[in-house]
Amino acid sequence: MESPELHITDDLQPEQRARRVIDHKLRQAGWIIQNYREMNLGAGRAIAVREFPTATGTTDYLLYVDRKAIGTVEAKREGDTLRGVETQADRYAKGFSQTAEEQGLPFWGDPLPFHYITTGTETLFTSRRDPIVRPREVFHFHQPDRLVHWLQQGSLRQGVCDLPPLSDRNLRQSQIEAITGLEESLRDDRPRALVEMTVGGGKTIAAVAHAYRLLRFGNCERVLFLVDRRNLGIQARDEFVAWQTPDDGRKFGELYPVQLLTSNTIDPSSKVVITTIQRLYSMLKGEEKFDAEREDISAWEAADVLQESVQVSYEPKVPIEEFDYIVIDECHRSIYGRWGQVLDYFDSHLIGLTATAAPETYGFFSVNIVGEGKRPNVVSEYSYDRSVVDGINVDYVVYRIKTKITDRGGKVEAGEWVEVRDKQTRARSREELVEDLGYDENKLDSAVVVPDQIRTVVRAFREAIPVLLPGRQTVPKTVVFCKDDSHAEDVLEIIRQGFGKGSDFARKITYKTQGSSQQAIQDFRTDPRFRIAVTVDQISTGTDIKPIECLLFLRRVKSALLFEQMRGRGVRTIDPHDLKAVTPDAEAKTHFVLVDAVGITDDDVVWKVSPPMDRKPTVPLSKLLQSIAMGATSVDLLKTVSARLNRLNKVISEEQQEALERVTGGRSLREIAENLVEATEEKTWIEKAGADAVSDGVEVARQEIITEALEGLTSPEAREAILGLQRQVSQVIDHQSQDQVVSAGVVDDARARQTINGWQKFIDEHHDEYLALAAYYREPHSRRPSLRDIKELAQAISLPPYNLTPELLWQAYEKIDKSRVKSAGGRQLVDLVSLIRFAMQKDDELAPHSEVVRLRYEMWLMEQEQDGRRFTPEQRRWLDMIAEQIASSLSIEREDFTLDPFRHEGGIFRASEIFGEELAQLLADLNDSLAVG
Repeated sequence: MESPELHITDDLQPEQRARRVIDHKLRQAGWIIQNYREMNLGAGRAIAVREFPTATGTTDYLLYVDRKAIGTVEAKREGDTLRGVETQADRYAKGFSQTAEEQGLPFWGDPLPFHYITTGTETLFTSRRDPIVRPREVFHFHQPDRLVHWLQQGSLRQGVCDLPPLSDRNLRQSQIEAITGLEESLRDDRPRALVEMTVGGGKTIAAVAHAYRLLRFGNCERVLFLVDRRNLGIQARDEFVAWQTPDDGRKFGELYPVQLLTSNTIDPSSKVVITTIQRLYSMLKGEEKFDAEREDISAWEAADVLQESVQVSYEPKVPIEEFDYIVIDECHRSIYGRWGQVLDYFDSHLIGLTATAAPETYGFFSVNIVGEGKRPNVVSEYSYDRSVVDGINVDYVVYRIKTKITDRGGKVEAGEWVEVRDKQTRARSREELVEDLGYDENKLDSAVVVPDQIRTVVRAFREAIPVLLPGRQTVPKTVVFCKDDSHAEDVLEIIRQGFGKGSDFARKITYKTQGSSQQAIQDFRTDPRFRIAVTVDQISTGTDIKPIECLLFLRRVKSALLFEQMRGRGVRTIDPHDLKAVTPDAEAKTHFVLVDAVGITDDDVVWKVSPPMDRKPTVPLSKLLQSIAMGATSVDLLKTVSARLNRLNKVISEEQQEALERVTGGRSLREIAENLVEATEEKTWIEKAGADAVSDGVEVARQEIITEALEGLTSPEAREAILGLQRQVSQVIDHQSQDQVVSAGVVDDARARQTINGWQKFIDEHHDEYLALAAYYREPHSRRPSLRDIKELAQAISLPPYNLTPELLWQAYEKIDKSRVKSAGGRQLVDLVSLIRFAMQKDDELAPHSEVVRLRYEMWLMEQEQDGRRFTPEQRRWLDMIAEQIASSLSIEREDFTLDPFRHEGGIFRASEIFGEELAQLLADLNDSLAVG
């Protein structure tokens, strides 16, 4: 075999220079170069014969594999355009076919399957076996084995045309649309395609399902999944391996080897290779080893620092055909300038996954794309708003913290002694300032550290938690974004001090974290003690930590796209049980809070991609619904109402949902929220307008869609039912005085009378359905209601359209007839007994059930004393406990002695010892005397 070294001198003519380069590249790819007069097909498996004569002219190179002709190479001078000579290549292919027929020459197909046109600098390749035959630019020649494989096994371009129907098992609609769009793009042989799916939308799983179909049915040999950092590669590997295939239920990893590169060697058996573009570049440079720690640094961040482009040359160990398909995760990254050659090196379809595409992203993925519209390269779109109403993500609110130093900077006077810390060693010393030291927000935490500024922000955040997440005592899982590792160190120390907690409460997760940062991230997901993670950008992109409910920004970011990715760490939904496992006092993740302590949200730029759906967070839902009733239909209003309804939908019960649908025309809260979002999307208006989209039809269509979307909210009964549900599940907070939680009660006489009328109507219409009502409605009643009966009634009246609670009814009676109502009632479920008796005029006064029982107990004790009966102190203590049980549960039964507080006192056995044979009669007497009947 000839030497693969390239020797070019200045005295060569352009044609000679091109031939030298072409010969060199053919040798690199494994071809032996021979002249026509010196042919020896036994010299090796793959031969490139120069100046081979055919019936229609001499072809520059005829390619042989296994002694059979497989393709041709047409050589041109450097600088020549190539697509204009495609017909010449076809002429030589026909000429060879004629010569082969005349002379009985062996070949792999007629016409010859493959053809290259090249100047040595630019190369076009055509496979005549592809469904769509057209030349494509390639970085280099293919190795002979791959050409034979395509002929014997078929190529991806052939296989994608025969894919079976897509199974929707375990796939969301957005993922189905993404896979369908990608496969359509492949069938059209578009070299690049883009999936734009919001953070948390399931991009990786869509890619896994898509890769599975290509590997199993589409003649795909190997898929490359490019990630931005090593920890994201680990996450992607786990998702590939664990994904359950729809055909036989086996795991993806059981069928296809998945390799996360930890060395610069690709396992020949691997079907999915996961790595960073940094390591891939190292492999193309022929390096044997690569420092894995360099994969902890984002390629995007590196591109910002190192602006020069990388230089890629051919590496036979990683040929251009190494991967049939390349998926670029987080492809919004601006890596195309610096790393563009790495991506262009491979003869593969390039597929981008992103939540936040930049103009550069659209430009890169629209190369050679044919289609209509502004972004024909986007094969699938799934917005943040839609993900929220679909229940895949949650909405968020912004809480702004502004301090004097953060906003205006500060100044230290000359002559003051200050502490100076070395940035590298962190060694400290004391120095006297010889001149004034002024600093602004840009120098804060970099050139100047102000511990009290950090303390002030941490204190403000700690004090805001009850406002941000009412009813919580546990600090929510929080990520704090810092400027650099040194800043993170300072912040971590102050957070631990400010919350009065130790190392298990707050930890740092940065590239310099001792041990495995991936393990630290896993601990943050699952350890209930680990509440606050302090980071720079280790958790800023791609990392999935569902329990996060707060993001605290102590750093600005240069890009709206990076901000969007960082914001995306909070959007993930989580099963309420899983959330409760790590945050015990959390009921459901209805939203997350973005705490801005640096003014990052003061700039409108950060809202470009996906601002909060709730555009009017300070406006009560009642006013928003009233605006809709009055005909308002602005985009902000519709999205805000959608966000509120979606949040409410997460916390109401199935029974409440079913009852609500009876007054909304069968529409659930989620359906209403989804329709409201759809009504704000321009593409929906255009689709409905159809042929009329060029005229005023779009506006007509918009109005029709909005009208349909609002149907579930048009009736006053529906709006009132929704507000009633909200009052049951939310607390009102007085933000001004930071006082205690205020009851969400009635506000005027008319509303109070409406509430009481609704209660009376329910009693009249349903007294035969509920024993809790029938027991007092009929005389004589058959038996007293049990606590279970009262619970059943409370559940019934809580549903739309009534939306009643004991507390709400109590407040209504108090508003109308305060003289007959004792305050502080309605807070216990058993107070419903007092409300029933008062409504049915059994009692002249409305008093809390516990107070009525207490009075009856005192009367019973007096009667016992008058009858000459005396109780020991121990007996009296047990009688007090029995009375409390009747007050809270309506009655006392023998089985109640297995509960607290009786259980701790010895239960029924101890009670029998104390009261003897009188116990049974005593319990019966107390039930008759104390139970309100």
